[in-house]
Amino acid sequence: MADTRELLHWATDALRKEAPDSPQLDAEILLAHSLGLSRTQLYTQLDKQLDPAAEKTFRALVARRLKHEPVAYITGQKEFYGLEFRVDRRVLIPRPETETLVQVALTIARQQSVFRLAEAGVGSGAVAVAIAVNLPQAQIFAVDSSPDALAVAEDNCLLHGVLDRVHLLQGDLLDPLPEPVGLVVGNLPYVSHEELKGLPPDIVAYEPLVAIDGGEDGLQHLGRFLAQAGSHLRPPGIICLEIGATQASAVNELARQQFSAATVALVKDLAGLDRVAIIAT
Repeated sequence: MADTRELLHWATDALRKEAPDSPQLDAEILLAHSLGLSRTQLYTQLDKQLDPAAEKTFRALVARRLKHEPVAYITGQKEFYGLEFRVDRRVLIPRPETETLVQVALTIARQQSVFRLAEAGVGSGAVAVAIAVNLPQAQIFAVDSSPDALAVAEDNCLLHGVLDRVHLLQGDLLDPLPEPVGLVVGNLPYVSHEELKGLPPDIVAYEPLVAIDGGEDGLQHLGRFLAQAGSHLRPPGIICLEIGATQASAVNELARQQFSAATVALVKDLAGLDRVAIIAT
């Protein structure tokens, strides 16, 4: 039998070639998950001998990661904005950069006292749930075209006790909204076909490409979203739109085509990249 420390070293070495970005972190998360522990608890048990069944389970999880399956899908969970979310291959894994979108939306909602919001492209529900948890007055219409994604989002709304305030709707972008709102959030596919070619196998082989593919230039869904948004905003309305790091100029042009008097501001993510366009109509 191996102890925890030995298995961590083995897994980190094994993952270094196939998952070079975070081999030790991946090993820690998978071993902690195998043992039903937190990562902090794991480090209090480094000398613990694992029974054969636990070791077998862990080695099987590492084998899945070696085939590039994302850790979040293996464990079935992902932390986002300080909250744990259930995720599987029906939805895109929430990204740290999308936390910028949540922070911007919360800041605007509080400053402008806007408590009826809508999100297009709800996916796992991470954005809508994070906003609802941190803005108890909010009522959010959360739209997605995928019934599978909406099923995952419903699970996460139930998990965090916000299903009474996050209203899940199936349809195209903002079409299903029953009424105008003061703030619209867009978290839509914006990766161009050229960029898709360079994505790692962790994404291409496992995550739903429909939630990533933004068309030939990456702007297909963003343009349609902006074209729809005006009729669903209660004036003066605000749009918060997550964008690709190189799309600021193009999105600015698209916004001005739809809203000639709009002001457009950009917010960078923690990596210093343009991430959210704020469009005041």
